[in-house]
Amino acid sequence: MIADLATDLAGDIKADSAMTLSKASAGCQLRIRQLDGGSCQRLREIGFCEDLEISKLSDGRNMICSVCGTRLALSKKLGDQVLVEMV
Repeated sequence: MIADLATDLAGDIKADSAMTLSKASAGCQLRIRQLDGGSCQRLREIGFCEDLEISKLSDGRNMICSVCGTRLALSKKLGDQVLVEMV
């Protein structure tokens, strides 16, 4: 029972560490946890998919991210649809 409680707590802490790509700091290594919004299919088509590790290179009106060795620019609107966690 205590082990189950510890596992549940660890899952809750990990879930709380999630943020949108727009809110993540530049220079961070991130893992995509979920795509959520109207542009999910478009994001998948350009290479963003769940469990993929990415780097956020710059921040601003448009974000620059490194995905599978390719640099991509995303608007804040698209970045708000990408839920990430720190690696």
